[in-house]
Amino acid sequence: MTSSSSSSESNRSDAQPDREPSIHSEGRSTSHAQRAFSLTLVATPIGNLGDFSPRAVQALAEADLVLCEDTRTTARLLTENSLSVRTEALHEHNERQRVPALIERLQNGTRIALVSDAGMPLLSDPGYRLVCAAIEAGISLTVIPGPNAALSALVLSGLPPHPFMFVGFPPPRSSARKETFAKLHAAERAGLSATLIWHEAPHRLAETLADMAEIFGSTRAAAVARELTKRFEEVRRGPVAELATFYAENAPRGEITLLLGPALEEENSQDTLDTTLNTLLETHSIKDAATLAATACGLPRRTVYARALELSAARKQ
Repeated sequence: MTSSSSSSESNRSDAQPDREPSIHSEGRSTSHAQRAFSLTLVATPIGNLGDFSPRAVQALAEADLVLCEDTRTTARLLTENSLSVRTEALHEHNERQRVPALIERLQNGTRIALVSDAGMPLLSDPGYRLVCAAIEAGISLTVIPGPNAALSALVLSGLPPHPFMFVGFPPPRSSARKETFAKLHAAERAGLSATLIWHEAPHRLAETLADMAEIFGSTRAAAVARELTKRFEEVRRGPVAELATFYAENAPRGEITLLLGPALEEENSQDTLDTTLNTLLETHSIKDAATLAATACGLPRRTVYARALELSAARKQ
């Protein structure tokens, strides 16, 4: 059976007053505050504007320029915090072209802050090329940590919190999704054991869960976290096939984070060579499927290749 939990925003007037133990006092030390960083990566709220930290507000206030995915989204955040700073768009379609000029501006003394529309920059968001170029150019950079949907969903999911692997967004097409899932499942048979985390668009959630059930097994523990930190926050937990059925019948809305628990040892041991090969043959050539299956199952490649030829011929009949 699936289970769910929900919570809504509230004014936490009973929150404990800020305390600053000596072990954490370096976070507000004079030396750190006076150190100037050219590039600052700033985490932004994933839904609740109250999660924007004072350090993040200060970082944007001190910046000469704020780079953001969507200037309209960031404008609302700036207005909420009474900030007036120049913004420019940096997104997947223009980042490669913009990086050289931005590095030149940083080298000339421009203080730049980088934000995403929600959460930590770079994680499924633009900024990686800029950060790599800044490091190569010897430009000083720092991060103002904060909200993150993947980690928030992980601690709410009830699935093992470590190790975990954040995989980003699954491919939008079912065939490519199954290929990606098959590679991960093969890695599990080779020893990978981790909670897997994706973001997903609500209109693809049910199909993605169905593909997961087909590749990883219908009873694998999973969780869907929706609208985290917002009024209608919800986490639904259960076997992946049951979640697929639920969301096929109840179309979800909002921001989605999808988690799949690690395979149990007995699940891996019960997987037969034929099951592995049949899964891989859906998206791979016979040669590639045999190579992956041989590695996953610990069998000689020649033996596995021969069986792959037999299964492929049977599939064509």
